[in-house]
Amino acid sequence: MPLHLEIVTAEREVFKGEVDMVNAPGGDGDMGILPRHAPVLSTLKPGVLRVKIGNDYQEFAIGGGFINILGDHVIILADSAERAEEIDIARAEAARLRAQEMLKNPPANKEDLFRLETALRKSEVRLKVASRRSGHRTELPS
Repeated sequence: MPLHLEIVTAEREVFKGEVDMVNAPGGDGDMGILPRHAPVLSTLKPGVLRVKIGNDYQEFAIGGGFINILGDHVIILADSAERAEEIDIARAEAARLRAQEMLKNPPANKEDLFRLETALRKSEVRLKVASRRSGHRTELPS
């Protein structure tokens, strides 16, 4: 029995279909989800969402959000979500460099610092997902 997965953002439905497994970047660590999973409502942090369909894997860059698991139905409400093939590598690299440069003189305001660190993490996730698709690796901190 497969899982029914929906990945949605405020702007669009990114994915909807049957999958065999989901690995999500939960707020407290990675979550592996198989059919008949216990009910869970959790936050998601920016990270790589990996989906197994048969013998294939699809990866999505997730910018945080929420995951709701009810039996064999998984709903991901993401702040942002992109399929690997949708990511513009040059744009993601420019965003990463911009955030790194701004962190050299971090803002005093904790909220601004958090937003800047989150922007850096999102750009790194986007680069990781895109580089796996293209076959070339971008060296990123873990």
